[in-house]
Amino acid sequence: MSDYVVNNPATGETLATYPVNTAEEVEQALSAAAAAHNGWSRSSTPAERAALIGRVAQLHTERRQELAEIIVREMGKPLEQSLGEVDFSAEIYQFYADHAEALTADQPIADFAGEGSAIIRRASLGPLLGIMPWNFPYYQVARFAGPNIINGNTILLKHAPQCPESAAAIHQIFVDAGAVAGVYTDVRLTNEQAAEVIADRRIAGVSVTGSERAGAAVAAEAGKNLKKVALELGGSDPFYLFSTDDLDSVVESAVAGRIDNAGQVCNGTKRFIILDKYYDDFLAKFKAGMAAVQPGDPTLAETELGPMSSTAAADRIAEQVERAVAQGATLELGGTREGNFYAPTVLTGITKDMDVYSEELFGPVAAVYKVADEDEALALGNDVDFGLGSYVFTTDAEQADRVANRIEAGMVYVNLVGADSAELPFGGVKRSGTGRELGLLAANEFVNSKLIRSTF
Repeated sequence: MSDYVVNNPATGETLATYPVNTAEEVEQALSAAAAAHNGWSRSSTPAERAALIGRVAQLHTERRQELAEIIVREMGKPLEQSLGEVDFSAEIYQFYADHAEALTADQPIADFAGEGSAIIRRASLGPLLGIMPWNFPYYQVARFAGPNIINGNTILLKHAPQCPESAAAIHQIFVDAGAVAGVYTDVRLTNEQAAEVIADRRIAGVSVTGSERAGAAVAAEAGKNLKKVALELGGSDPFYLFSTDDLDSVVESAVAGRIDNAGQVCNGTKRFIILDKYYDDFLAKFKAGMAAVQPGDPTLAETELGPMSSTAAADRIAEQVERAVAQGATLELGGTREGNFYAPTVLTGITKDMDVYSEELFGPVAAVYKVADEDEALALGNDVDFGLGSYVFTTDAEQADRVANRIEAGMVYVNLVGADSAELPFGGVKRSGTGRELGLLAANEFVNSKLIRSTF
């Protein structure tokens, strides 16, 4: 792709085109990031970096309507969800601004038995490249840029080719917040240019959020050049129902977890694993709840389900559902499409020999399974190559703790969905990636944990 393009997925209209950076512009961005790290990063205090990130948070809040409207037209996210994303991004930046001193403080080695002292000092690594996806244009950037700028790293940010307007808006926020040139730079790169940037000796690390294919390609390039890499990739998160005294509430959570952002959420609920005693009632209520959510105009405040983010995304989810049905799955609901709008869809009767058993469904499509007991549920839930999030609904606290220990995932949420928060670490295992974002753990991903052993 030679250009970054804003194609409104709701209307099909091409709204803007942004050129890819020239080789000279890429070199200028690299030089500025290196200069800012050697200058501003090394001379600034944590309090000064916190002030910058705090101002970035404030500007997100001040510009929330403008920022939200940008991503409505870039990737079709309904307006209220877009506003929520901007607000959450501001919270993330503010969290790191508020905790900058603690995150960067020296850490004494408590069990050090020698004379003098021994501490761990977190030092910045240098310029970092972030490769971000289209599904959360502000949130994904916030959880990468916030902790890393607090640590003194500088950022080159390659956004998804369909999100150049929001990418430019973030860059302008950093400029208006008073960031020194090179602290945060929006770069529009081809995949080939991105590989060259990763290989550049001035780049200290790379973080990518995206597909397995993108993560594997970036990790291979980073490994070849001995660069630190963090990966947040796909998920096929299980939703377990073991027991409940309020099935309607469980179903409400199940529907919300599946249709959020048109189902285009890495840690969205995707596979619903239901104990047999609840299965029939759950399926009936779940189908009714999904059917009640109809695709609509994403610019309207009342719309819960907008279009898929692009024609390619709509093609992909439609093809997966058609292939699943052709291989023997039962289409309980939906499976219809109008332009880039895809109806809420429910599949049952999925068996291990079907492709959909092991694929990620990145759209408003749910796979529902019936199981006899806890052991069968967990065997099914763990029997995929993904391990991002998981959701457990039970009235038994001991079962919740026991099951959490057995789930192969980076995150377990008990009796709730949509509970991400700035202070809670986010990340997965297996093919869902490596490393953690958000919370205090995110601040340790791209630092030199430097031992200082002294006689003093």
